[in-house]
Amino acid sequence: MNEAVAKRQRPPIVRLVLAGLLVVAGGFYLKDRVYYNRYLSLFWSFATTGGQLESYDPVADIAGDYKPLSRRPLPQAGISEPALKAARDYALSTKASAFVVYHKGAIVEETYSEGVEADTPIISRSLAKPFMSVAIGRAIALGKIPSLDEPVATYIPAWRDHRVKSKILVRHLLDNRTGFLAQQPVYGPTEIRNKSYLDPHHEDILINDYPLTHTPGSRYDYSQANGDFVALVIEAATGRKYAEFLSTEVFKPIGAYGGNIWLNRPDGVAHSGCCMQIPAEDFLRLGVLLMQDGVWEGQRLLPEGYVTAMRTGTPQFPYAGLSVYVAGKYIQRRGFANPDGKFRDTNTLHSQPYLAEDLFMFDGNKHQVVYIIPSTGTVILRTGLATPKEPEFDNSKLPNTILAGLQLGPNDATPTPQPR
Repeated sequence: MNEAVAKRQRPPIVRLVLAGLLVVAGGFYLKDRVYYNRYLSLFWSFATTGGQLESYDPVADIAGDYKPLSRRPLPQAGISEPALKAARDYALSTKASAFVVYHKGAIVEETYSEGVEADTPIISRSLAKPFMSVAIGRAIALGKIPSLDEPVATYIPAWRDHRVKSKILVRHLLDNRTGFLAQQPVYGPTEIRNKSYLDPHHEDILINDYPLTHTPGSRYDYSQANGDFVALVIEAATGRKYAEFLSTEVFKPIGAYGGNIWLNRPDGVAHSGCCMQIPAEDFLRLGVLLMQDGVWEGQRLLPEGYVTAMRTGTPQFPYAGLSVYVAGKYIQRRGFANPDGKFRDTNTLHSQPYLAEDLFMFDGNKHQVVYIIPSTGTVILRTGLATPKEPEFDNSKLPNTILAGLQLGPNDATPTPQPR
C-alpha cells in the first residue's frame, strides 16, 4: 500500500479528538448502557486496530459434528513442494493465523501460527457472509423460501405496503443491491450504522430506521446491514433460530467443528452478516461444499444451479455474486466497495491476473480469504487478524503460486487464466 493510501485510511487526529468528545457526550445522552459500552469498544478499536470488535456478548452456540477430512502428504499432494513452500512462506509473511490447502479430495498443506491449533476459533468478520448465502440456499432446498426472487417483505410484514422496501428481493440482501445506505467508518454514538450494528434491538433499527439511498436492484453498495437482515429472513421463513438452522442444516452435514455467533441480546437475533467464531477448517469446508456444487458426500444441500447463481456477478458490480467475489475481467485494484464511492482508494492489489478464470472467493476484513477453484479441485485458505502495511497484501499471490505448482495428470487440463 502506498503512503498516500495509508494516510487516507488513518483517522485524522482532529477527527479522533472530535469523535472522542462525541463519545463522552454520548455517555450522558444514551440511556442504553449495553449499547454505549459496545460503542466504546468499537470506538477504541477504530483508534487502534481499524474498527473491528474482537469479542462480543452474548453469543449463540452453533453445534457441529466434526468428521476429519482426508490428509494427503507429499509427494502425493498433486502440488509441487516448492510451490507449497513458497505459498506457505508468503502466507506466514502476511501474519496468517492459518494457511490450509485442499486439493482433489484432501488437505495437502496445513500450517498454523503460534497459539493457534486446528480447532482454535477464528473471528470470521465477513467470512461469515458466505454462510448466510448457503443458509438461504438451504432454506430454498427445504422449500421454506420459494426462490432468490422472493420479496423480503414476505418475512418482514412492516415492509409489505412500503412503496420501495416491498421491492427488495432476497437476492438483493446477498448481492448488496438493496439500495440501503452503504457501509463506511463512522464515529458518532448516534450514527445509524453504529446503532444498527451494536444496539440490543438492532433488528428494529434495521427494519424501521435504516435509510434507503437508491432503488432496490439499481446499485451495488456493500453494507453490513444487508447481511444482518438474513437472520431475520431465515428465522421468519423456517421458524428456527439462525444459529440452530446453521448447525442442523449446514455445519453438521459437512462435518464441521462449529462454534458460535454473536447475538444482539440474550435469546435475541444473530448478526448473520459478520460475527462468527469457528475454526479455520470450517471456512475451508464451506469452500469445498461450493466447489462441489452444493453436494457433500452424495447429499445435495443446495439446489441445482444455486452455486452458479452465487458465482455470477451483477451488471452493477461484476466482481461480486451472492456473498462471494468472482474473478471477472482482470483489473489491478478492486475491493468490496462500489468503485464510484468514497473508499475506492482502499482497493486491494492484484498484481497479476488469476491463473484460473473460474476462481471465486470469500474475502473478509484483514484479508481473510478462501479461494475456490473448481477446475482444479483446489481450495486455499488464509486467516489472520491483520496483514503488514508493507509490503502490501497481493490478492493474486497465494492462488497463483499454488496454481503454478500443480502437477497435472494425463487427464487434467491446464486451467484457463482470468481474461484481461
